[in-house]
Amino acid sequence: MTDAAPAPGPAEHALTQQGADARAQKRLRRRYRAEKRFRLYGLLAITVAVAFLALLLGRIIEQGHTAFYTHSISLPVYVDPERVDAANPALANYDLMIAEQALARAGIVDDEYRSRASAYRALFSTSMGFELLDRVRADPSLIGQTITMTAPVGANADLYLKGKISRDTPPEERSLTDQQIDWVEAARQEGAIRGHFNSAFFTRSDSTQPELAGVLGAVVGSALMLLVTACLAIPMGVFAAVYLEEFAPRNRITDLIEVNINNLAAVPSIVYGLLGVAVFINWMALPRSSPLVGGLVLALMALPTVIIATRSALKAVPPSIREAALAMGASRTQAVFHHVLPLAMPGVMTGAIIAMAHALGETAPLLLIGMVSFVPGIPEAVTAPSSALPVLVFIWENASERAFHERTAAAILVLLGFMIVMNAAAIVLRRHFERRW
Repeated sequence: MTDAAPAPGPAEHALTQQGADARAQKRLRRRYRAEKRFRLYGLLAITVAVAFLALLLGRIIEQGHTAFYTHSISLPVYVDPERVDAANPALANYDLMIAEQALARAGIVDDEYRSRASAYRALFSTSMGFELLDRVRADPSLIGQTITMTAPVGANADLYLKGKISRDTPPEERSLTDQQIDWVEAARQEGAIRGHFNSAFFTRSDSTQPELAGVLGAVVGSALMLLVTACLAIPMGVFAAVYLEEFAPRNRITDLIEVNINNLAAVPSIVYGLLGVAVFINWMALPRSSPLVGGLVLALMALPTVIIATRSALKAVPPSIREAALAMGASRTQAVFHHVLPLAMPGVMTGAIIAMAHALGETAPLLLIGMVSFVPGIPEAVTAPSSALPVLVFIWENASERAFHERTAAAILVLLGFMIVMNAAAIVLRRHFERRW
């Protein structure tokens, strides 16, 4: 037999305890350092995200804020009886007449008078000539009189007045000649040109002329499209989620349905556009490029998101709510619709607003169903041809005229404002439906 090892003495025990304490302190310091690093990484991530967001918004605001103010030009126009026929006033070239009279007042009458008048016409919008025609048609007694006409300045002249076109730029690289710039400066010094808020940007629809283009038609089209989407996707999504979560039996069929719903939420949006073309336009013969078709396509996209969000909100309601309602004699349907669903409504509304905001920003499916077409008017019904804000941004950004680019950024700001309004509505609805237990 071997002798048992002697028990450690007090000194050895103290040394062992000190070593354990040192190791524990070392591990504790390491955990503290890891926690500090984690917090630092979190702050760094937030800082980077905020910096990129500020950069994005700053760039959009910098490029688009100038579209919210514009310049107008006011010119006296003599309605020349020799050029305007009272019987058929539409035969007159009002734009050329206005330009020639402006040059004559400036004392410019030479061999190049006609070509100079054509160059001067580019300094004001063609809406001035159309407005003058409408006034003469309404009141033929204006023929032979001098009246003052006001219209937006031309797009390139407006860019010059905003400082986006410089005289220092070589003439072949800018859209205004030195002579046109001189005319603009002379008109500004005479007080014929004034700057003001661009209210027409919010009251007009799309146009081929940048100075006349506005977002009202696209805003109304987006609103009608979202109305169709909300009326279809939200009720259908909520009822489907309630059935799957509260009433459907747990079997292979429901499992297959749940898997497919989750997969549909990840399907690329352009696939829904192809489905909309095949089903709603080719098969059902619904009107192309209408808010009705756009709303149906976006409803298909939003439906999986609404179902998933509603099911998550229903799962978050404590089981005790259901049990208490059933214990008091309520039926299963009464327990769900009188107690469970009202408590889950804040989450349901959040999911619905997220789905609507996602649908608002979609462009690819709308391009496929024809909403990329130029639509100058304002839609009066869900079946009328229309555009949408994301599509309008796409069209303007691809336009060749430089003045459309600032309006592109301004339309993005309007789209962001639209989404902010939707989120604000979601917050209000959440607070209205919120209940505490």
